[in-house]
Amino acid sequence: MAGTIEVLVPGGQANPGPPLGPELGPTPVDVQAVVQEINDQTEAFDGTEVPVTVDYDDDGSFEIDVGVPPTAELVKDEAGFETGSGEPQKDFVADLSVDQVKQIAEQKHPDLLAYDLRNAAKEVVGTCASMGVTIEGNDAREFKERVDDGEYDDVLVDEAAA
Repeated sequence: MAGTIEVLVPGGQANPGPPLGPELGPTPVDVQAVVQEINDQTEAFDGTEVPVTVDYDDDGSFEIDVGVPPTAELVKDEAGFETGSGEPQKDFVADLSVDQVKQIAEQKHPDLLAYDLRNAAKEVVGTCASMGVTIEGNDAREFKERVDDGEYDDVLVDEAAA
């Protein structure tokens, strides 16, 4: 490949302006074709920031690799808020259900260091703690302890392991 460009774009809403346009302008690729391909591949993320890598050749051909949005973006999207709390230990901005935590953990699992869904969920809960998001009405740290105690094993066990 002649080059690689890595950017964060809103899912399904990429356009030829920044950050893509200035990066792709000097390359031999058709910018509009790249933008359309990115929008097609990211439309399921609907506005959520998605990491995208564009590899291109000197002949103008390109390949697009779409990553999984950052955990914080998935939490914000799932819980429906714009910014985390300035004081996450005191001021809580949203509440997630165990099923929502599981869904985010399933989406992020390939990108996380966790070996299984249970530990992936604990990583997601760690992000929730730093953002001021509670789980089932409980502080995220308390929820993590309950996961460690096995209280949610019926929900957070990989289907393959069950």
